[in-house]
Amino acid sequence: MWTKRSLLHLKQIYDYISEDSPKNALKVVTDLSKEIEKATVNPEIYPADKYKINNDGSYRAFEKHRYRLAYRYSENIIRVLRIRHTSREPLPH
Repeated sequence: MWTKRSLLHLKQIYDYISEDSPKNALKVVTDLSKEIEKATVNPEIYPADKYKINNDGSYRAFEKHRYRLAYRYSENIIRVLRIRHTSREPLPH
């Protein structure tokens, strides 16, 4: 399940990349979505989010195409929380 904020991030990524290449923008968005699909089958496929304060292990993250995607697995539901470019400083959360 994508949160409103994560969907907004995904749209912003698509819009930014598509200024130069709509084809590449579609590839990045598709690849990020496919990685989340992998997590729905195996929620612990990616490591615990090292930037999450007091992480109980339910917050996980991965990087793809220089984007870091954070999600939470709880009660058999995956919620995509945020996506950011890896060149940006992480916000503690």
